[in-house]
Amino acid sequence: MPRDVTRVRQDAQRTTRPPAELDRIRARRQAIRALVRASIVTTVIICAYFNLPLTLSVDRGAALILVAGLLVVTTLLIWQLRSVVRSPYPRVRTITALATALPLFLLVFATTYYVSGSSVTGAFSEPLSRLDALYYTVTVFSTVGFGDIVPVSELARVLTMAQMIADVVLVGFVVRVMVAAMRKGIRRQASGS
Repeated sequence: MPRDVTRVRQDAQRTTRPPAELDRIRARRQAIRALVRASIVTTVIICAYFNLPLTLSVDRGAALILVAGLLVVTTLLIWQLRSVVRSPYPRVRTITALATALPLFLLVFATTYYVSGSSVTGAFSEPLSRLDALYYTVTVFSTVGFGDIVPVSELARVLTMAQMIADVVLVGFVVRVMVAAMRKGIRRQASGS
């Protein structure tokens, strides 16, 4: 019986709250769920990167990983754009979309560097472990470029240039498109459609 009394009291409290407060509570809950979901997806992707066997040869492996990975990231971003516009919480959905797509994008390049570094001796200034490949990917993405790992072979340089160009596209174009989709979602939500 005490549970029923508690439930009745909670229901009474919910109904006495103003609608704006209920909306804020729902938005916070949605934000927490979305961030937890993005964290879980990112954790799964990182665990897969460190645990999956990556024993492809460079002639087909690196190019295949890069092209397939970028297609997955592009498809994910297109799907995310649509969900941002349709979402009841477009701001939260935009943050979740970027928080999911960015780690995937970085891990695609880290995987490509790892496979090419493992397949071709001397592709980089030092042999790359998976952590080294991820570290190199993040330093290129952030434009820090410490110089401790550098591409030596032509393939490694081409892959690095491809990442530099993709980084600019991701940061410049994709984020801008995501923000535009978020604004469209906010307008759609405000108009009540």
